[in-house]
Amino acid sequence: MGKYQALAQDIVRLVGGEDNVKTVFHCATRLRFKLKDEQQADAEALKQVDGIITVVKSGGQFQVVIGNHVGEVYNELNGIGQETSEETEKTSLFNRFIDTIAGIFTPILGPMAGSGLLKGLLAILVATGLLTPTMGTYIVLNATADALFYFLPVVLGHSAAKKFGGNPYIGMIIGGALVYPSIVALQASGDGLTFLTIPVVLMSYASSVIPIILATFVSSKLEKFFNRHSHEAVKNFTTPMLVIMLVVPLTFLAIGPLATYASQGLAAGYSFIYNLSPVIAIAFIGAFWQIFVMFGLHWGLVPIIINNLSVNGFDTITVGVLMATFGQVGAVFAITMRAKDPKIKGLGTSSTIAGIFGITEPAMYGLTLPRKKPFIFGVVGGAVGGLVGGALGTASYALGGLGIFGVPVMIPQDGINLSFWGALIGLAVATVVSFGLTYFFARDKQQVTEEVPTISEQVGLPVLAPVKGQIISLDEVNDTVFSSGAMGKGLAIIPDEGVVYAPFDGEVVTVYPSKHAIGLRSDTGVEILVHIGLDTVQLNGQYFESLVDNGQSIRVGDPLIRFNIEQIKQAGYDIITPVIVTNTASYLDVLPTYQGTVEPSRDVLRVLV
Repeated sequence: MGKYQALAQDIVRLVGGEDNVKTVFHCATRLRFKLKDEQQADAEALKQVDGIITVVKSGGQFQVVIGNHVGEVYNELNGIGQETSEETEKTSLFNRFIDTIAGIFTPILGPMAGSGLLKGLLAILVATGLLTPTMGTYIVLNATADALFYFLPVVLGHSAAKKFGGNPYIGMIIGGALVYPSIVALQASGDGLTFLTIPVVLMSYASSVIPIILATFVSSKLEKFFNRHSHEAVKNFTTPMLVIMLVVPLTFLAIGPLATYASQGLAAGYSFIYNLSPVIAIAFIGAFWQIFVMFGLHWGLVPIIINNLSVNGFDTITVGVLMATFGQVGAVFAITMRAKDPKIKGLGTSSTIAGIFGITEPAMYGLTLPRKKPFIFGVVGGAVGGLVGGALGTASYALGGLGIFGVPVMIPQDGINLSFWGALIGLAVATVVSFGLTYFFARDKQQVTEEVPTISEQVGLPVLAPVKGQIISLDEVNDTVFSSGAMGKGLAIIPDEGVVYAPFDGEVVTVYPSKHAIGLRSDTGVEILVHIGLDTVQLNGQYFESLVDNGQSIRVGDPLIRFNIEQIKQAGYDIITPVIVTNTASYLDVLPTYQGTVEPSRDVLRVLV
């Protein structure tokens, strides 16, 4: 079994199974599902799964945030929902637009960022005098870095056709025609061209975005039409012939010029806003980019960024993105520095490193957003960094990598200048501002241990023992996931009786299919996990009997699960039962209140608010 196979299986099951998945793809940190019925997906249960940071519903997508290893999890899905669906989405036009943009650009952003990073490296080598534009080494590496951008219509033709449900290779043929050498030569020379006596408006389509997307959309519709009306014996070659024979001339005559004018208008519109106030424009992006990311709205800006690079030769939206990233980095680093809890320090350290390289979801969803103020201070830091970048005229000259890897592409072709230093100064200011505000004005309640009242001074929210038996400390459990506190604070019980009882009034969040564990939520919001034994999930429900269902209301003392202690032991499993407050981070602290042998009616934990 692959390392992430179990996690992938849990995800598929909790989103409603394979039959409920229409499509799924992934970005840097998320699996982005389109489901037939979102009501079948159990978002709360997914949030409880180890390895999942959170769940976000936005832009018509059901997004499972995983983190840096999302690619490995995606590979374990074994092709589930990875074919483009031809069903019409019953979602808003805006959601369909966001979903379309995400589906087209997600597959190419990695290679595009890598190519942009190589362009930035070349700019550094030229600026330092190690290479010159006439050297063979530079020419080869420049062709390598520039190939994707020059032939962008070909690449987008492939990904757009897949998204629209067409043949990706037909999309590539259309894109290839737009940058075909003889066509490019005619456009460069200024010579005229006609098609069936109709004058062709020759334009440069190298690095263009909108023309090929529109052309591929039309081709996918024609492809479906011809497939429906062609004989099975010939449609495999007649349909491609008819589609390219019609769409390529139509693109040169109408789609291309109209889309190019639209592209130029879009770039001019953004330039107009930017020229009104570069400082405010970049500060706005620096402040709101992470909010756009949370709701998936940032995809709407991706084609504008690429279009700006194609039309203007530079882009400034990416400057605000850089500042927003380091705003969150500063905030999460401050949380890490103040933390006394090893779990928070570990999560904070990994999130800080990921943020430096441009992946901010672990920082946002794991630490800054749950604490609210640090996220807000991160937004403030991003805005202030944007003010600096805008004031110093910083811009990107290629689509580079995320985070710190986005800095090299901010070196202009004529060498390092104030614009480049503006990027470094801006990200430093964003980091320092958010760090300072968070460190001094967003003290984490979990970290202020010297101010935590004793149990006698603050009663808190009680949790009763869910099983009868001997209480032991959580750090004595022979499973690092529980003993390290990674899932939350609590205790463990060696049971004397094979029954799990309700430890408070509330509801059942999740009864795991193997019945070895149950997630509960009290009426006051405390969430706990009762995990019967270690690795008992491998028993697949044998020796366990669930007495309740998901969503069922419970009262203190209600029996929830029955299990056979002796048979579980004979099967070779440790019967020790961790009792974890899974939303520990939402409270001041979680403290044990009892030691020794305990009855189910006994108060064993207090959750301090």
